[in-house]
Amino acid sequence: MTTAGQAPPVAPATSPAHRTRAATALLVAAIVLVALNQRPAVVAVAPLLGDLRADTGLSSALAGLLTTLPVLCFGAFAPVAPRLARRVGLETAVAASLLLLAAGIALRLVHPVVALYAGSLVAGAAIAIANVLMPAYVKREFLRPGAVMGLYSASLNVGAAAAAAVTVPVADALGLDWRAALASWLVLAVLATALWLPVAGTGRSRRGAGPDTGAGSWSLLRQPLARQVTAFLGMQSVQFYSIAAWLPTLLADAGVPRGEGGLLLGLSNVAGAAGALVAPALAGRMRVQRPLVVAVLGAYVVGLGGLLLAPASGTLVWVAVFGLAQGGGFALALTLIVLRSSTPLVAARLGGVAQCVGYLVASAGPLVLGALHDLTGGWTWPVVLLLAVLAPMGWAGWGAARDAALDPPSSVDRLPQH
Repeated sequence: MTTAGQAPPVAPATSPAHRTRAATALLVAAIVLVALNQRPAVVAVAPLLGDLRADTGLSSALAGLLTTLPVLCFGAFAPVAPRLARRVGLETAVAASLLLLAAGIALRLVHPVVALYAGSLVAGAAIAIANVLMPAYVKREFLRPGAVMGLYSASLNVGAAAAAAVTVPVADALGLDWRAALASWLVLAVLATALWLPVAGTGRSRRGAGPDTGAGSWSLLRQPLARQVTAFLGMQSVQFYSIAAWLPTLLADAGVPRGEGGLLLGLSNVAGAAGALVAPALAGRMRVQRPLVVAVLGAYVVGLGGLLLAPASGTLVWVAVFGLAQGGGFALALTLIVLRSSTPLVAARLGGVAQCVGYLVASAGPLVLGALHDLTGGWTWPVVLLLAVLAPMGWAGWGAARDAALDPPSSVDRLPQH
């Protein structure tokens, strides 16, 4: 393992020194537009579940699988991303993910119910690829990636908040049924593809020096730093998906009007966008990011502690602070993948491993919390469990935030450039 200052430089496809301000602005816009697409295909399902179940007759469990399946795909398909990038080029792989996402969204228009699950699986696989490759792309194209990672991470939250807030109102205003409402997000995917292709470039990338078997990705976990980054991302994701699944129910059981639960969850995502914008920008200016880890943990303690002790009073504060914690924590985790990697390919490989493990673990969070709620008859112990998870999360984050970089698993660790 080398210190961060000793990491070998990797030239971007177009050197930032030779890129005009207009070209840089267009590239950042393309990155933001790709990020905006990474959550609506998943989040837009939840507000429409009532209409969907009424039309299809699906049980609650089968309907819930439509929101769980993509998260499982985030983990299962994450290791595929660096292999794909090594074979066809980073830009081409991201373009392919956008086209695959559009196909998955469009597939939901097909009437057999099985098409809903097929579309969710295809969309989840597409998002998994972009989730892994976009931080690697940012690392390659920007000498100081912190600010751009902030915009990227904030855009993930904005996309999620928009999908939760506007899917139903837009459908009602345009007279769309639930299928057309889900498919309406196809427009955003097409726009992202249309901008990405000419701005980022594709079809000109050199192939890798040889086939990428993926062995290098998992061998990274032999290094403690990689395990710490992976653990921090995974436990942070457990927090987010657990609260996202159960916050409205928790608040309703505490006496908060049921109609306000969704709005408060949306507020959490908006606050998360603010945290996601700030954390990477600060992290990029630091050699050691441990103060940010402490700040994120402190915000989690305040938000979860408030939901534990006084969920019906000061709710806006607890939800907003939790949102800052999850937005800042997730963005910091993505930024640590970039900062702790010696090359863009190492960043892609570490992202694939960390997100594979992290999302698979995170998908169990809502199930565990639901089971613990059923066992205890309340939300005290589920929230206490989330607070307890902060201890190993803090340990992992403390190690992941030190000034070091992962050693590449081979001497040919470079993503092909055009």
